[in-house]
Amino acid sequence: MRRHESIVALSRDHHFGLLFCWKIRQGIKKQLPAERIKPYVKYFWDNHLRLHFEEEETLLFTALQDNLVAQAIAEHKHIKQLVGTITGTGPFQPDQFRALADALDKHIRFEERILFPYIEETLSEEKLTLLGKRLKQIHQTGEKDNYPDEFWV
Repeated sequence: MRRHESIVALSRDHHFGLLFCWKIRQGIKKQLPAERIKPYVKYFWDNHLRLHFEEEETLLFTALQDNLVAQAIAEHKHIKQLVGTITGTGPFQPDQFRALADALDKHIRFEERILFPYIEETLSEEKLTLLGKRLKQIHQTGEKDNYPDEFWV
């Protein structure tokens, strides 16, 4: 989908998020032990997803306070809880990998198909440009995934 240049970086992150979901699903499909997948979930959260959620919540979502933004924030919270369950020290069920991949996949598609087009239509060109400038100042760039154990291959 064509994006306003101010939020292209966030859409690019979504591509890597979908790839993350695919990698988890590959690990499940190969019936790999959870000990190989769990560290990758923590790595991706710490190095990519957490930062992406923070950027959206502090820059993009503050521009609008409505039901679509509330849904996105609630989904962020749910995904964060799933990651915490997987990477924490408490009880863990391997089906939580699939739950995480499904929740993140659904969330990304919601943002790309519904929320981002809505934001692009609702915000003025001036606000979108300002948002783009702020995002450019803080957005993490560079290699998106250099995790050493390519268990998905």
